[in-house]
Amino acid sequence: MSDYVKLFTLEEISSPCVEVILEAGAPRVMAVGEKMNAVCPDAYMNGYNWEALFRRYLEEKDPDILEGMKTDPEADMYVAYWPLTPENEARAGRFETIVRSLIEDEEAICRFVEERGEEIEWD
Repeated sequence: MSDYVKLFTLEEISSPCVEVILEAGAPRVMAVGEKMNAVCPDAYMNGYNWEALFRRYLEEKDPDILEGMKTDPEADMYVAYWPLTPENEARAGRFETIVRSLIEDEEAICRFVEERGEEIEWD
């Protein structure tokens, strides 16, 4: 499995949580980002634009994942996290699978950007 997306359960902190991290600067992710940018010039894929893309994708495909989800995008990273509960662990697991499948299926993600790019609130 590729290491550009990871799921972590953090129990040893004051507010236990489960998080999914996408390394936006990883070579595989950057290559997919360049292809999306060719389809939609606004899709220069930093952490903030990954957030915009995932939010729009989840609104349409799996809105339950957005329940209680918070994010922390940066230039080379995108983090989604939820309070640690069994339901949120399941949400995070589904989200990790979605992120991985979108990165691995360049045609599908580029098609989504081409079809929905105008609806995405790019950075």
